[in-house]
Amino acid sequence: MGCSSSIPTTGSVNSLPTKTARPSSPSSSHTNSHKRSDHVTSEKRGQRAQAEDLVQNFFLIWLDAKIDESNEDFRNSIKQLRGTVNTIEIFRDSDDCMHYISQFKNDEKTFLIISGALCESVIPHAHSISQIYSIYIFCRQQSKYEKWATKEWPKVKGVFTEIDSICNSVRQAARECDEDSVVITGQIEPSFMYSLLFKEIILEIEFAETKEIKDLTDYARNKYVGNEKQVKLIDEFARDYHGNVENKPIWWYTRQCFTYSMINKALGKLDVSTLMKMGIFMRDLHKNIKELHDKQANDKNTPLPNEVFRGQTMTEQDFGKKIKQGQLMSFNNFLSTTYERSVSLEFIQQKLQSDNSKIGVLFILNTNPSIKSALFARIDEISQYPEEKEILFSTHTVFRVQQIKETQESGMNIQQVNLTLTSESNDPQLAGLTHSIREELVGTTGWHRLGNLLIETGDFEKAEEVYMALLRDVSNDDKKEKSLLYYKLGIINYNTSKFMKAEQYMQSVIQIQENVLPENDPDLAKSYNIIGA
Repeated sequence: MGCSSSIPTTGSVNSLPTKTARPSSPSSSHTNSHKRSDHVTSEKRGQRAQAEDLVQNFFLIWLDAKIDESNEDFRNSIKQLRGTVNTIEIFRDSDDCMHYISQFKNDEKTFLIISGALCESVIPHAHSISQIYSIYIFCRQQSKYEKWATKEWPKVKGVFTEIDSICNSVRQAARECDEDSVVITGQIEPSFMYSLLFKEIILEIEFAETKEIKDLTDYARNKYVGNEKQVKLIDEFARDYHGNVENKPIWWYTRQCFTYSMINKALGKLDVSTLMKMGIFMRDLHKNIKELHDKQANDKNTPLPNEVFRGQTMTEQDFGKKIKQGQLMSFNNFLSTTYERSVSLEFIQQKLQSDNSKIGVLFILNTNPSIKSALFARIDEISQYPEEKEILFSTHTVFRVQQIKETQESGMNIQQVNLTLTSESNDPQLAGLTHSIREELVGTTGWHRLGNLLIETGDFEKAEEVYMALLRDVSNDDKKEKSLLYYKLGIINYNTSKFMKAEQYMQSVIQIQENVLPENDPDLAKSYNIIGA
């Protein structure tokens, strides 16, 4: 997911002309800057990006009171940065900038590029903002700020005079940010039930491959509009990928292009629209892992390791809530691990140096290649990062927490968590949980099953997104499907006390049913009863 080396790198701080500063109110500075930056950062919108616009777990802000956005070197710099970060916003006023960042949730991270002229007044405040992941000072006088910034403020990654160097540092931060944003679901959380069956639902869907690949790439182009590097990769995917394991899904995933970003954000945030578009690729990625797993499990010369490691940082509150000895837990993404303990410890160390408000967690995952429903494979021969000795687990793999202990390694106090891979075949409690919720979903298939699962777990907002997405794609001639979708939307709105909206949906159901069902049909009676209630 790095910055493209093929783009000319003319962007030093000396070659970015500035405009003469002129008095203006904070509000006018904000307004002017966003009008001028729209063509650079996102051609499709006339306003600043909101959380729902983000296609990655992060975005980038460039704060400079005198930046000249019409300059060609500035445009080239933005083009380079967008090779890594799709959403970039430009600010001249620091108060507007900090206010904008604070509107995002804590798990939506920003990389902040700031001018030397503003760094001493802004960084002391910006450093405490949890949404800010890393800071890059871009100025001519490197020696003036370097000692002060990097020693006092750990989030500052350096003082830079060239955009190339910033680009490389941002690329590394983006990888760390993605790894650190992997969502862990504890057994006591309602969404844990969703975790148990989500993968099963994806694998059972019969995808119309040509249509699904076209829908996926059209959706991705819209998300990455104006991003030349990613659009080229999307075009390549549309041309070469045909929805099967031979198309090397793992290779596409480890390229860390749009496929990697969209899957990780969609799974972590439960972004229903993106999940439904990425479904076919997630299915293929799982199958690719299974193919490698089956091959490697029988390889006596290079057997799969008995334990692998993952370094992560968490807040103490999250750790206490999600990681409980003896209970089940799930990682809600395709999970990157390593068979080199030192690689995980190095990751923890890097993260704690820039954010000491969190605690380091070393997960030791005890694997069992005989558990066929819990798949993982060694991918270092395919990955862009072979030095990481990576073992990739399929999404929503379930573990049992065997032991938690505080220990010290590499000069760090960390929590060591021993996990054991588990499945329904060897864990009666897990089997009982999945059997219970499967019974609730009897008679449904595919995306309808996902919608029902979300209703059962009480996530009515996400369930509504599923059924609205299905409604957008349904043919007007398919009256039975439309009736079912209206019915589900009516039930959802009834359960969220939106009674007028629920009644409108149920009236649409009755209108269809009266034309296709006999008067004494029980489904028609059920619809009338809901309106009566």
